[in-house]
Amino acid sequence: MSEKRIRLARLTAGAMGLAMVGAALTSCAAGSGAETIRFTFSKREAIEFMTDLVSEYNSSQSDVRVEIDTSGVDVVSASFVRGNPPDIMLGNYNYEIARFVQRCALTDLSDTDAAANIRDDLQPLMDQYGSCEGRTSALPYSVMAASVIYNKEIFDAQGLEVPQTWDELIAVCDQLKAAGIDPFYGTFKDDWTVGQGWYDYTAGGSVDVIEFFDALAEEGAEVGPDSAVSFQKDFAEPMERMMQLVDGYTNADAASRGYGDGNLAFANGEAAMYLQGPWAFSEIAKTSPDLPLGTFPLPMTDDPADLGVRVNMDLAAMIPEGSRHQEAARDFLEFLYEPQNIEEYNASQLGFTPTKDAPAPDDPRIEGMIEYYDNGQIYQGPSVLVPKTLPIFNYAQAMVLGASTESTLRTMDADWARIAFRAPIPSTQDNANGEASAIGETEESAP
Repeated sequence: MSEKRIRLARLTAGAMGLAMVGAALTSCAAGSGAETIRFTFSKREAIEFMTDLVSEYNSSQSDVRVEIDTSGVDVVSASFVRGNPPDIMLGNYNYEIARFVQRCALTDLSDTDAAANIRDDLQPLMDQYGSCEGRTSALPYSVMAASVIYNKEIFDAQGLEVPQTWDELIAVCDQLKAAGIDPFYGTFKDDWTVGQGWYDYTAGGSVDVIEFFDALAEEGAEVGPDSAVSFQKDFAEPMERMMQLVDGYTNADAASRGYGDGNLAFANGEAAMYLQGPWAFSEIAKTSPDLPLGTFPLPMTDDPADLGVRVNMDLAAMIPEGSRHQEAARDFLEFLYEPQNIEEYNASQLGFTPTKDAPAPDDPRIEGMIEYYDNGQIYQGPSVLVPKTLPIFNYAQAMVLGASTESTLRTMDADWARIAFRAPIPSTQDNANGEASAIGETEESAP
């Protein structure tokens, strides 16, 4: 055979081979029939866990393929603007996300098996951000509870019991101080640690947060020194007590210490108590993995019945109206809420599972919060119940650094009234009756 014919034969064989491969790939693609959905997940610390769970779901069936997107809430908001939202979202439930609820941009999940198993007492906390009439727009997936972290070794060495009243707390602080131990470790350099800890715990431990913000919303633009409720009136005593703890019972260098400093110092036994959430445990453990730690609600009154723990809806599940794959998304949603999946996720993050029959967390470090969560003695931090245009973290930080609490609370009232004047702020009850709240969008661009 001539060299030319040999080359021609080789080219023919190669072309036939490529055709056969192409046909096989086409056949494979046609046979798979998997419907692809985009799943956005915003908790960076748990990306590995959720990626594994997505892989497990994809391997368990051939009808739906989930692609996980961890690009963050800003990208999600932009996708709504473009008319191409994700098919299912699992994100931190806050005013940024709740704007989609208020605009009825999310589907009704009330008829899902997942919704039927959610604790009833969590719905009022969800409704604090607004609602869409006749819809269950979001389902809580993970509840993060936070309270005082305390060093059990120090308490045991000093013969101290966990305080349940304000007077008992002060007595504990006085005994620790007399022993040369800082009662609390403050990290006032980072404003968010003041807002979510000192401000939230003292206000939430003194004020009925739901009733207060409902009444504040009713006052609207009239909030001020003469209104029935206001920050000036209702938060004055909590802030005074906060400052009593700050001025008398924290480390001398609290103003220059940040979150990282606090974790290291607390791990080294430099204070007995620390106002942080369970996310700090892993950081403390890097230095002192065997340090015995516990938690308890910060007592702000002399009635133990007022004790409660701060919670936030760390993750909530939502399916946008704009999804083109809603049924497939609902199938994945039900998978996420299967007991073994939701409970394992929350155990991995030291969170509380929001379903009715879920077992209590078994980590001894958060054991002190279980009875309060189980009894519904919980509140959402006041710092998360205001729009971004009211810079609450800055105000809380200013107070602990020496700004007048009276003047700061007066400024907060003025901010609230200004925001309410620009866009009316309905109460939780109004939202339940179908009036969409505007506070989440005030002075912010709509999604």
